[in-house]
Amino acid sequence: MRADTGRGQPAYNTLKGGTTTVMIDSSSTRPTGRPRDARTDRAIVSAALELMAERGVHAVRMDDVAQRAGVGKAAMYRRYRSKDEMVIDAVATLVNEIEIPDTGSTRTDLMAFMGQAVELYSGSLAAQLMPTVVEEMRRNTGLASTVRDGFLARRRAALRAVLDAGIRRGDLSHDLDVELVLDIFGGTIFYRLLITGGAIDEHLAEGVVELILRGFAPTMAAVPRQTRTKDERK
Repeated sequence: MRADTGRGQPAYNTLKGGTTTVMIDSSSTRPTGRPRDARTDRAIVSAALELMAERGVHAVRMDDVAQRAGVGKAAMYRRYRSKDEMVIDAVATLVNEIEIPDTGSTRTDLMAFMGQAVELYSGSLAAQLMPTVVEEMRRNTGLASTVRDGFLARRRAALRAVLDAGIRRGDLSHDLDVELVLDIFGGTIFYRLLITGGAIDEHLAEGVVELILRGFAPTMAAVPRQTRTKDERK
């Protein structure tokens, strides 16, 4: 089961960036001209992501990316008219099709989803990139839109599907504030990643899932226990 990307069925090429698998949408709109070499595309994107993680987005130059990728400057400028365009394109490759867990158990599904997030943000290329990407988003509105409308939106859509299933099963309140829960899931990870530097691990995942299941359980679940307690006292 996959999150709806709203883009039909684009063709993807897989690229390894550090320990993170990223996807290049080879069907997206590109400047016209000679046919693109997919290997060169992958080399440029990989080099751009690595250098952004190492130096920060602001310090990266297109010439440095070309040198790291082992391509000529002409190849770079055939693809990108500016550094901003290159950065936006590279960050967009971090968005891949997210598998939505559907085991029949809300707890198991939430743990699986949190497990994906823990893996993504604990030592991977994405974890190194996010602090500098967030900083650059304040200056670069195009990058901000790419991250919010692509990377974050797809993850939130996938988690929303898991929460909706939990509501249908009766594990979560029917009037659940889904946006708040989405913020709790992402906020705990990003707070540790960007602010405290705390561990992003299985213990965190378990704590967040338990918080959601207990804090947003159906309110009617408490009524039988209250009634029994009252009857017992009589």
